[in-house]
Amino acid sequence: MKIVMVMVATLNGKITKRDDPDIYKWTSREDQTYFFSLLKKSRLIVMGSKTYEAARKNIKLTNNTLRIVLTKNPMEYRKDFVPGKLEFTNELPRQLVKRLDACGYEKMLLVGGGVLNAAFLKAGLVNEVHLTLEPKIFGAGKPFVGDNEFECSLKLISIKRLNTQGTLLLRYKIGD
Repeated sequence: MKIVMVMVATLNGKITKRDDPDIYKWTSREDQTYFFSLLKKSRLIVMGSKTYEAARKNIKLTNNTLRIVLTKNPMEYRKDFVPGKLEFTNELPRQLVKRLDACGYEKMLLVGGGVLNAAFLKAGLVNEVHLTLEPKIFGAGKPFVGDNEFECSLKLISIKRLNTQGTLLLRYKIGD
């Protein structure tokens, strides 16, 4: 299964402004257009519970897309559970990928935060990273990758300037 991590960050790697999870307050319209175009084309989207909480009011469930939320407590979300559309699990990344691969999914869009990013990167499961860099610097905020002991090398696939302010879309392949 191909796993594509999609993120937006400041130049210094922050994915939130302080503790505010609402990225739409500071990200560009061009990034949002790109992100929503990817969501629209995806059959499988995986996020963490904090991302779900931040985005739940904007999530539109469709018949052809499964959204999975990784959480320590799936039962907390039993009222939100919609089989085949919105599911909650506490599986480890490798278990989840193995199960979904067996179900016939060929591509996963990973749209979580730093903890989820680190878990999938540490497990060696991510194939590509699509990173929008916004021309901003925040002194405080959550990091692109949570604190964790791992490293991976990336190879640049493409760079695209999205607007006159200097928002950049960087696409990387994981590995040399």
